[in-house]
Amino acid sequence: MSRTQLVPDASHPITVTPTEGRVRVTVGDTVVADTTAALTLQEASYPPVLYLPHASVDPALLVRSDTSTYCPYKGDAAYWSLSLPTGTVADAAWTYEQPYDAVAEIRGHLAFYPDKVEVAVSR
Repeated sequence: MSRTQLVPDASHPITVTPTEGRVRVTVGDTVVADTTAALTLQEASYPPVLYLPHASVDPALLVRSDTSTYCPYKGDAAYWSLSLPTGTVADAAWTYEQPYDAVAEIRGHLAFYPDKVEVAVSR
């Protein structure tokens, strides 16, 4: 199946920049991720999205999901759920394992839904 691939331009800009400060992802008292090496992806007029290095996420909490989506600017997204003592947080994070060249910097990074986890940035 052929997918449409779009390239960011002036009408739909995408930038990826280092995030200033420390980023912590928590669910209740459980620390899911902690890093000073996050990236901020700003796409057009959408809210910025923080992408954390996969290595900064507690691997014991991650469970691969069957969910996948497609973005014509970034590529195929795979999803991860969180397995916590208090239960499962379904599809809490996503990653682009083979992102398109325009956003290649996010390879090896996960983004979290802020309505499913708490994402805090301290400077």
